Amino acid sequence: MSEALATEVLALARAAGVMVATAESCTGGLVVGALTAIAGSSDVVDRGFVTYSNAAKREMLGVRAETLAAHGAVSEEVAAEMVLGALSHSGAGLAVSITGIAGPGGSEFKPEGRVCFGIARKGGNAHTETIEFGPLGRAEVRAASVQHALILLRDALI
Repeated sequence: MSEALATEVLALARAAGVMVATAESCTGGLVVGALTAIAGSSDVVDRGFVTYSNAAKREMLGVRAETLAAHGAVSEEVAAEMVLGALSHSGAGLAVSITGIAGPGGSEFKPEGRVCFGIARKGGNAHTETIEFGPLGRAEVRAASVQHALILLRDALI
């Protein structure tokens, strides 16, 4: 289903004349990978930021150290700064961000399967949400996160 959804996102972005960027942590580039697996995607995919470490989030996307310290990397606040950073550090008009705990592990306060997403258009506000996928296992949480990020992109383009 991800391939069909990625194809739909690309078609919608093409029709809207919008370039897309991703800012990914727990998915490690799988969202931009799903988009660029489709031939011809270079006309609408600008870039993907893989910011797995907090240092990468700060250096590549401008996520504030204060935000990371106050809320942790897995938070809607960080997802918002990631998506806005992706827009300000790219030529994209639409971006999505993902940060979460794919597992195994987690904590009482941030359990395995918690993933925070951000979606924003250039010049707009970030919209964020948290999905509790639960302890599905690392591969399954990552796959579900990719699917959800593609849905967010699709819905933003409709």
